Amino acid sequence: MPEQSVDSQLSRRRFLSLTSAAAATLGIAPLAGNATGSFAENSPSSDDYYAKLGVEKIINAAGTYTYLTAACMPPQVQRAVAQAALHPVRLKDLQIASGEYLAKKLRCEAAVVTSGASAALTLATAACVASANGVSPQEIPENVGKMKNEVVVQKAHRYEYDHAMLLCGVRITEVVTLEDYKRALGPNVVMTNFFNSAEGGPDGAQIDRETWLSVAHEHGVPCHNDAAADMPPIENLWKYTGMGFDLVCFSGGKGIRGPQNAGLLLGKKHLIDLAVANNNPNSDAVGRGMKVAKEQLVGMVAAVDWLLEQSDEKNQAEYMRQTEIIVNAVKDVPTMRTRVFMPPIANHVPHLLLTYDPSVVGLTPHQVQGQLRAQKPSIELNPATGSNSRGFPSDENTIVIATWMLQPGEAEIVGRSLKAALTKNRS
Repeated sequence: MPEQSVDSQLSRRRFLSLTSAAAATLGIAPLAGNATGSFAENSPSSDDYYAKLGVEKIINAAGTYTYLTAACMPPQVQRAVAQAALHPVRLKDLQIASGEYLAKKLRCEAAVVTSGASAALTLATAACVASANGVSPQEIPENVGKMKNEVVVQKAHRYEYDHAMLLCGVRITEVVTLEDYKRALGPNVVMTNFFNSAEGGPDGAQIDRETWLSVAHEHGVPCHNDAAADMPPIENLWKYTGMGFDLVCFSGGKGIRGPQNAGLLLGKKHLIDLAVANNNPNSDAVGRGMKVAKEQLVGMVAAVDWLLEQSDEKNQAEYMRQTEIIVNAVKDVPTMRTRVFMPPIANHVPHLLLTYDPSVVGLTPHQVQGQLRAQKPSIELNPATGSNSRGFPSDENTIVIATWMLQPGEAEIVGRSLKAALTKNRS
């Protein structure tokens, strides 16, 4: 598969056409419960535990990062969570019913709600160990060193979430070339892990998704696809299982807009059944500590229902409308150049890149980032600001902003704050 272009720049004409589409679709002001993250419902001040605890609320101009508590849930998901909290149920019944419901909605054989994408990766690994060795959950991870226990991963797909697999006692084998991969798929391999957003390495060295999948299946090895942050587009929720991946995980609290401590594991029924066997509330299982409460189970189902009512086109147009507000606020800053970049896979939404000459403006992007973080209200910019290390075509002279988590009126605040910071040394 040819490498996808990382330069998805949108022209100003496209910018304005999307803005017009948003205005026509959504009206001049964002509607409550749209996809901009504008889901905060008014609550009595006595219930504001952020205030009681002295925890500062922020404006999230960064994206769906875990350290910023990811996305806000839309009102109908909030209501479903609150309703679920009112009554106890048998957890197993809720797990089974929610999985069956989601599998139908997401066009796969089976599904389970997990306590996040990392937990889904652990459960996927446990399922593949159990399948390859015919063992019970009680033997994972303690006895896995004596079993078939290898997971094959491309070197470029190694990441911090390897820990989620290592919890099951497996050994990770790295490969680089296609020949390496074929040689590695020996009798002790229980699973392969494909990091979905890492596809398309330099010089075509990485093995593409389709080839990775077909070679594994030729050797009778199941494939897991880590697509944690890879929604939107909405169709990704059934695209990869439809391609034939045996297991696919997604974060629940990012683009799906469910509870942050929830996720999805989708795939083949016999493997999902084994994942469930290794999951909570089973006491003697690697997933016992990865508890998903009744509120999160229901919230995840409600989030999928909400998501399937949405339109990628309308959502992207609204993100662009908010982006244009910020562009208009800073366009007259000396040396300012604006650009919109759309990551090809993970976090596939418009990101605004503001590039300027710090020697003229008087502040570096990192200094601007620090000022906005310190102000009231505190604003978090994308962590790629001032660097080129996170998959963005940015550098030390670039501020990076994502608008898709902004609440109504916050794009204006971000624009004003940026303009003030970037012009105060020249006033």
